[in-house]
Amino acid sequence: MAEPSETVRTVILTVDDDPAVSRSVARDLRRRYGDAYRVVRAESGESALDALRELKLRGSPVAVILADYRMPQMDGIEFLEQAIDLFPGARRVLLTAYADTDAAIDAINVVDLDHYLLKPWEPPEEKLYPVLDDLLESWRATDGREAGTTKVVGHRWSARSSEIREFLARNQVPYRWYSSDEPEGRRLLSAAGQDGLRLPLVVTPDGTALVEPEERELATRVGLSTTPAADFYDLVIVGGGPAGLGAAVYGASEGLRTVLVERSATGGQAGQSSRIENYLGFPDGVSGAQLTGRARRQAAKFGAEMLTTRQVTALEVNGAARTLRFADGSTVSAHSVILATGVSYRQLDVPGAAELTGRGLYYGSALTEAPGCQGQDVYVVGGANSAGQAAMFLARGARSVTLLVRGPSVAASMSHYLLQRVEDAPTVSVRTDTVVAAVHGKEHLEGLTLRDTVSGKTEEVDAQWMFVFIGAAPMTDWLDGTVTRDAHGFIPTGPDLTADGRPPAGWALDRPPYHLETNVPGVFVAGDARAESAKRVASAVGEGAMAVMLVHRYLEQS
Repeated sequence: MAEPSETVRTVILTVDDDPAVSRSVARDLRRRYGDAYRVVRAESGESALDALRELKLRGSPVAVILADYRMPQMDGIEFLEQAIDLFPGARRVLLTAYADTDAAIDAINVVDLDHYLLKPWEPPEEKLYPVLDDLLESWRATDGREAGTTKVVGHRWSARSSEIREFLARNQVPYRWYSSDEPEGRRLLSAAGQDGLRLPLVVTPDGTALVEPEERELATRVGLSTTPAADFYDLVIVGGGPAGLGAAVYGASEGLRTVLVERSATGGQAGQSSRIENYLGFPDGVSGAQLTGRARRQAAKFGAEMLTTRQVTALEVNGAARTLRFADGSTVSAHSVILATGVSYRQLDVPGAAELTGRGLYYGSALTEAPGCQGQDVYVVGGANSAGQAAMFLARGARSVTLLVRGPSVAASMSHYLLQRVEDAPTVSVRTDTVVAAVHGKEHLEGLTLRDTVSGKTEEVDAQWMFVFIGAAPMTDWLDGTVTRDAHGFIPTGPDLTADGRPPAGWALDRPPYHLETNVPGVFVAGDARAESAKRVASAVGEGAMAVMLVHRYLEQS
């Protein structure tokens, strides 16, 4: 069993309100893991949360949390829900009696539970240690890289610092943030020979100092894969959102040599969601990061390659091969391609917006910025589910959250369950018929000009934080001249290409395009980039799986 870093001991925390059971659990854990890990024992949910908060401040990593289900005041599930916010990467185990197994099964969805153990677990050599060994191995392989190994030094209002933090977080790379104004931040800058004028500074696990690094360089340094292992595959998937990840899981699991290419981080817009509550099988919701992390691990388990920071600039048809050209001129080819590029939020085209992006104005949820919103007045622009989810998440700590909606109502664009939660939230308000007319600030966002779309009247408001969720622009410009797109950039497929009864221009096969097939044989599209798609996570995953089925059909007939 590999040991963690000697400098900061990794923690295994256990909480049980029965002192005898609590001591017994801690004794068994120390007997097996005491030499390599620090075992922390608590006898209530509140005291355990206090211990976790102290560990967080000290920078001590937590690998596994074991919580008893039946505790007074705060049961094990309620405790684990709060523990997730402090140590989202810690593996979670619920200790339960046989009579409570239904609650333990429910907790798999509520808190993304990793395992539940029935009490008693004698002998521990058979019923406790094998479970903990697997969980610790899993933690070390993902979140167990020493928390302080990747260090980011930046400024609160540095746009590039915000981008780098978001990049690392969305790629599930553990890092530690230091403000350039704090003593430790200044010490790191000095050690790297920097004066702090160029930020961020990133210190990689091997001690390399990178100043204002590009994502491709940073990805390579922190261990993300950026180069394909082969020149030719059965299937190349472009885009790592729900549709792309779904296609990767089904393609690789069914024996196709599969590579997924992502320009930034897997998960797409869904991966940035603080809570998805209408996804099948998760009655209490699941965060976009948790869903993405599971899908990544699942695809990797079946052998799919996943490349990050690779910008695809062209699709070429070379006989039976479909070739993707990257921004650096290199290429990768395959028998078939699934386009799952998704959509991006539209940029605010108002005075001041471009200059203050990343300095108080953010597109998407930017969850790494949420802690800075504590006690602040926050504005969220948009009226669809993503905006509503962000508003509810930010409302946990913000003094107020105001949803700015262009239309007269959000009922047509937001799911009913979410709309009810927004309306019931005491710190969330909705301003309809309102748009942002201008953004103000010098070093960072300081205020907004809001315009009533009905009366035309404007109003100046103070604001330091604004998150924008408007529009859906398909990322398909690079396909121009090869793949047919509609007037808005979305890709029509199958029957939509043959509405007049004739095949699309240049179609040489004696069959019409399959349902998700584009005007280029062997090139399919799934998810939000497809014309007339449902724009929901579940439908995107389903289309990714369906596209793989059609790829098999295409390969069989080629």
